Amino acid sequence: MAWKSEVRDGMHIDWDVSIAMDDGLILKADVFRPVGDGRHPVILSYGPYAKGLSFQEGYPDQWNRMTTAFPEIAEGSTGQYQNWEVVDPEKWVPHGYVCVRVDSRGTGRSPGFVDHFSPRETRDFYEAIEWAAVQKWSSGKVGLNGISYYGINQWHVASLNPPHLAAMCVWEGAADWYRDMTHHGGMLCTFWANWYDMQVKTVQYGLGENGPRHPVTGQLACGDVKLSPEELAANRADFGSDILAHPLDDQYHRDRSPDFSKIDVPLLSAGNWGGQGLHLRGNVEGFLQASSEQKWLEVHGIEHWTHFYTDYGLDLQMRFFDHFLKGEDNGWDREPPVRLQVRHPGERFVERVEEWWPIPRTQWTKMHLHPDLTLRPDPPASAGAVDFSAAGDGLLFRSLPLERDTEITGPLAGKLAVSSNTEDADIFLVLRVFDPAGDEVTFQGALDPHTPIAQGWLRASHRERDDDLSEAWRPVHTHRRRLPLVPDERVDLDIEIWPTSIVVPAGHTVALAVRGKDYEFEGDLGTAAEIATFKNRMTGCGPFLHNDPDDRPEDILSGHTTVHLGPDRDGYVLLPVIP
Repeated sequence: MAWKSEVRDGMHIDWDVSIAMDDGLILKADVFRPVGDGRHPVILSYGPYAKGLSFQEGYPDQWNRMTTAFPEIAEGSTGQYQNWEVVDPEKWVPHGYVCVRVDSRGTGRSPGFVDHFSPRETRDFYEAIEWAAVQKWSSGKVGLNGISYYGINQWHVASLNPPHLAAMCVWEGAADWYRDMTHHGGMLCTFWANWYDMQVKTVQYGLGENGPRHPVTGQLACGDVKLSPEELAANRADFGSDILAHPLDDQYHRDRSPDFSKIDVPLLSAGNWGGQGLHLRGNVEGFLQASSEQKWLEVHGIEHWTHFYTDYGLDLQMRFFDHFLKGEDNGWDREPPVRLQVRHPGERFVERVEEWWPIPRTQWTKMHLHPDLTLRPDPPASAGAVDFSAAGDGLLFRSLPLERDTEITGPLAGKLAVSSNTEDADIFLVLRVFDPAGDEVTFQGALDPHTPIAQGWLRASHRERDDDLSEAWRPVHTHRRRLPLVPDERVDLDIEIWPTSIVVPAGHTVALAVRGKDYEFEGDLGTAAEIATFKNRMTGCGPFLHNDPDDRPEDILSGHTTVHLGPDRDGYVLLPVIP
């Protein structure tokens, strides 16, 4: 039953509907549907950001930037029903869809214990899908759509094969809890503990009057009860500590990762070239590994949230769902499987479709590292070594100026022979581009306004490869055990560098940075570096940093690292050059 049901702004809205879970807990949802008694397909989302917190109030920096750059987003909508990272019902309901927003367990107006991406949460999502499918206003076909959290958990629930799940659109949604999200190359990412403080604890169920109010109904967005700080803490996992306590890819991480082999529904996976440190890898791997016979990959640029709401993104989503949820013969089934917004300097993008990913005509090109810090097509003729302090700015290997425009689009990989004077070393690889004046070319990333071309990470003690999953262009590591280094003894590392796209103009140079810490943009950060949602300034890596002192003990990971180069110890970066 709904707390309140009304017709307004051309929609029939059921506020705060109760959905019973299989363990008896009641989750709360808002339902936006066409006026009348018809049955319609459902677009459903389940997540922790509180259905009663408006986009404009909760994320004003992002909302203002997005609608200023793309006024079309605000057109045709009053904006009263906008929530962070989910669809605007004022654009979907008139198109014949029911939009269902569910507050996840323990957040917003849904009581319970907060444990993100856990099997319990995934089961809740499954139950919500099946509930929506049998309501009197439902056609029985449910589609999933949303950004980030509302995409990540789609991979999980689709692994359970809900009978009424008919299609899914994962818009910038990571997948592998270990590799994509919490441990890059085995290094702890500090994002999640900070995210928990800033975006979840602020909308936890039980805040009562200490939380926001729904902008339309006036309801308390985080429940009518007010719990003490101690009660709130007891109702949520100690998220950052839980992640820190699992440094290897153990059952904790597997429970929070999908089984791609079980995902068989039609899939649209939309990634962002600037999604370094969170989503892009999952969008690509999910597309490649899902068992779905009908699946598409799209990759775009600019901010993480923007294209989900632009006319470009909205058209893609609606055509996809119109075909699979409404049965419309709109040509979607004849869409090429890959659609790319190829990047050029100056935030310019050129759309192109492709047969597959990686692009089949890719010319896999090795650029070799030389002891004189150059990056060349041929390997060094004689042996040499260069070292760097892990606490410093590392090494930068530069190419000669390019003779012609060169497109680099696809996954990358690095190969290095290294040694350390301690028992471990963290290796950060950053692909960078410089213009003829020596200024670095960066992009507006998913979050950071000064994002480099591509990044990869590997902790040397995590170098064990998974040969069943690895490709030359995308090495995969097991992360099941540590293999400590013997000080000053050389080991070979294969390093995954997340996918990218850039057309490098003639006269520019390509460079590979080999570092022992996170990349930092060397130019003027400007005011865009400040985003209220995040604790840290945007200095090149967004909030996806690897600086936790418990994960990176100074006596082990602040030593000297040596890169060994020569004919018998080839070091290179493998570039996907598109002719």
